Amino acid sequence: MKAGVVVIFVLFFSVFTGAVWAQKHSDQNNKSPKVVVGIVVENMRPDYIQRFWDKFQPGGFKKIYNEGAVCSNVKLTLHSQNYASGTATLFTGVHPAIHGIVDKNWYDRLRKNEIECTGDDYYMTVGADTEAGNASPKNLLSSTITDNLKILTQGKAKVFSVGLNRESAIFAAGHAADAAYWFDVNSGRMISSSFYVSTFPDWVRLFNSENYADKYSHRTWTTLLPETSYEECLRDDYILERGYFNEYNTFPHAINKYIKRTNDFRPYKTTPSANMMIKDFTLRMMENENIGDDDVTDFVTAIFSSMDYENGSFGPASLEMMDSYLYLDQYIGELISSVEKKYGKENVLFFLTANTSASYPVEYLKDEFNLSIDYFNVESAIALLTSYLNITYGEKEWIEHYSDLQLYLDHTIIEKSDNVTLNELRDVTSNFINQFEGVQVSMPAYQLEQGSSANGMLEPIYKTYFKNRSGDLLFNLKEGWQPGYKFKRVNYTDQSRIPLVFFGNNIKAQTISGRHNAADLVPTLSEMLQIPVPDKCQGKIIEELLTN
Repeated sequence: MKAGVVVIFVLFFSVFTGAVWAQKHSDQNNKSPKVVVGIVVENMRPDYIQRFWDKFQPGGFKKIYNEGAVCSNVKLTLHSQNYASGTATLFTGVHPAIHGIVDKNWYDRLRKNEIECTGDDYYMTVGADTEAGNASPKNLLSSTITDNLKILTQGKAKVFSVGLNRESAIFAAGHAADAAYWFDVNSGRMISSSFYVSTFPDWVRLFNSENYADKYSHRTWTTLLPETSYEECLRDDYILERGYFNEYNTFPHAINKYIKRTNDFRPYKTTPSANMMIKDFTLRMMENENIGDDDVTDFVTAIFSSMDYENGSFGPASLEMMDSYLYLDQYIGELISSVEKKYGKENVLFFLTANTSASYPVEYLKDEFNLSIDYFNVESAIALLTSYLNITYGEKEWIEHYSDLQLYLDHTIIEKSDNVTLNELRDVTSNFINQFEGVQVSMPAYQLEQGSSANGMLEPIYKTYFKNRSGDLLFNLKEGWQPGYKFKRVNYTDQSRIPLVFFGNNIKAQTISGRHNAADLVPTLSEMLQIPVPDKCQGKIIEELLTN
């Protein structure tokens, strides 16, 4: 009898607690936000928050980190860390081996030319008489969370993205977005592609008529605070800091003078004023596109920059970098304040993350901290490899193309050769590259095609390799090493840690220290928005956000 009572009690308790959990879960799910606002920062190291904390204002980064759920251990697993692959991974929930964006550029064997990942001459620039809008997301082979939101709301959800770089803007928007906008360095305007926009909105024309780039490029970039108060960074005249054109590395920066040297607005993209333009454009867009005006969740992404292509010329410890983040802190604070005022904090889900991190310059780490690192001279390595192949197999153009971390062999020449097969030459070249001091590991393509769930130093290579887009061998450099060229400058990082914070929409303030990946953003947002997790998604839901 007692046993029966116990069983009944246990069953009742289980049903009761299950019902309570289900009700709690249902209540939470019913609180879908009116608007999701993604704040993505290119080249952002997580430790910038700790380093610059005392100088931040209350309403920007401090507000997000004090009131949000902070995921403190998040990695972006890529072979080549770049904002194109990073954004694609963040918004699809899969890695380049599936979504196909192996890098910003890759070699197309059929065209015998390097292509840019968003380039598409079938579509035209909307908003300027340039080719900067001849682009589309056609090379992105996976759907984004914004695509899924569009599909599952029968197109009712409004989806927009805004960025300085078109790759970031396009991959955040996805295939089905209402529009993606980015900055055109040739015209100085915010533009789009006919893939998204057939008729350019009047409000964007009006915005462009304000001539942000031209107006603010004529204003000298000066520090937000007195230079003496920037104790968290190096002196402005630090001798190893390369600066603009390997020449200008101290404040004030006459951006208009730099623009005259480049003959376009690229230097403007490296300044705080460019981030201010992105903030203002985003708010203007939310006003004019009726964002959040109905019961269907809308999705807006704003992508800011950390000095853009000049990131490596100054580095994480520079005064310029710190000043950029102090300005950005203000702009993010203004964005949050305006959005919360318009929709109410409980109706907006913010997330802050990055699509790339940043490395310290080689010279800085070598000279200041005696680290055993250097540049891997790519051109010299290829020249030595070419000589070796010619001596071993005969004088032919065995190497068709190479980039920072991969190499493409000429398959046509190899097929006609009686001396060597494709996989044999892949092994030979991979073993040769492995001999260089700065190389951690090199892998031939045929081994990557066999598939593996390898972790550690091989994981980024396996998760990035995509047949017909990746090279015949891929290699990683040792920690701290960077590719170097005689006349070419690259913005390279081997750092994979990125920030990830969720804020607003009844998010509980907490620190989540468990190990997570950038691919976890999509399934987590999907759960919050009550839409199915994509079938091919490689990420996992961050459960701590949903159970507290």
